[in-house]
Formats: sequence, C-alpha cells, structure tokens
Amino acid sequence: MGQSILDFLQNLIAQYGYWAVGGALLLENSGVPVPGETILLLASFLAYSRDELRLPYIIVVGVCAATLGDNLGYFIGYRGGRRLFDRYRSAFHIKPGTIERGERLFASYGAITIFFARFIFGLRVIAGPLAGVLRMPWKRFALFNFLGALLWVTVISFVGYKFGKHWDVLTDYVERFNLGIAVVIIVGVLAAWLWRRRRNPT
Repeated sequence: MGQSILDFLQNLIAQYGYWAVGGALLLENSGVPVPGETILLLASFLAYSRDELRLPYIIVVGVCAATLGDNLGYFIGYRGGRRLFDRYRSAFHIKPGTIERGERLFASYGAITIFFARFIFGLRVIAGPLAGVLRMPWKRFALFNFLGALLWVTVISFVGYKFGKHWDVLTDYVERFNLGIAVVIIVGVLAAWLWRRRRNPT
C-alpha cells in the first residue's frame, strides 16, 4: 500500500513537475493534511536522478508555496475564529491533543513556534490556522513563517537530493529528524517552565 502511494506521487510529480510541488505545499501549509513533505522529498530525489526538475527551482517554488499556504491558513483562522477551527479539526480528524500541544507552544514561545512547527508532522498542518485563531500579530507571524519555510524547504530538499539513491533510508531519516526537533522543543518548554518556577516559587 505504501509503495503504491509513493508510485502515485512519483507519477504525479513526473506529470505536473513544479506545479505538483507547489500545490502540495500550498495545501499542506494552509491546513489541508496532504503529504507535502513527502512530495518535496520525492521531487528532490527526482531532481537528482532525472533532468526534468532542478533543485534550485524546487526550493524557490517550495518556499513560496509554503509561505503563501501558511498565510492563507492564518487568515482563514483569523476570520473564521474558534468555531470554524473546531469544524475544520473535526472534518480532517485532527486529534484534540495536537491542538492542545500547539496552543501550549504558542503560549510559551509565541511566533517563534511557527519557525519550528514545520518540522513537526501534525503541527505543521495546523500552525497557520491556529495562529490566526489565537490572534498572533501578523507581522511577527509573517517573519517567522518565511524564515521557517526557507529553512524547512531547503533542508528537506537537500536531504532528498543528497540521499536520493536510498529512498527507504531517506524517509526513515526524515521521520527521526522530525522527532528530534520535537524533542528539542519539548526540552525547551520544560526548561522554560523550570526557570519560571525558580523565579516565582509561589
């Protein structure tokens, strides 16, 4: 089943090229749970093994689409509010725990959470809409959104291009990388909590 999905995505990229990359990242970052990261990896792999795609163009398209997608999600969340967000969560079967985790991170770290959210599956999809619902200042959101998109797209694209010969190893590597980012954020949250407890013991 997994292999057939990868074959489908590979055929999709082979047929539509940069449009497939841009469309997938736009949808994923605006709040629609599609496999944008997998498509980005696969497109970078194909850039290594074929001549139809070029890595620099993949990065440019990916950064633009991810940035635009998150902004779209932000404004949908901002306009629709909590009621629309709850319907969205129910429609896409997003676990309440994912929302709660995102809210805790936003409360602790604010806009910088957007920078790291792209590296965490699940949180990457809801970050834009949730930031809008929570009324995060747009200018700060836009800055960290762009910086996060630039880092995430560049890292994932270079990983796909560099390790294109070993696709199975590559997907496992990215899963571990995402987990590592999540661990760093959790440790950071815990350290901030302990620091606040020491400053305000009561």
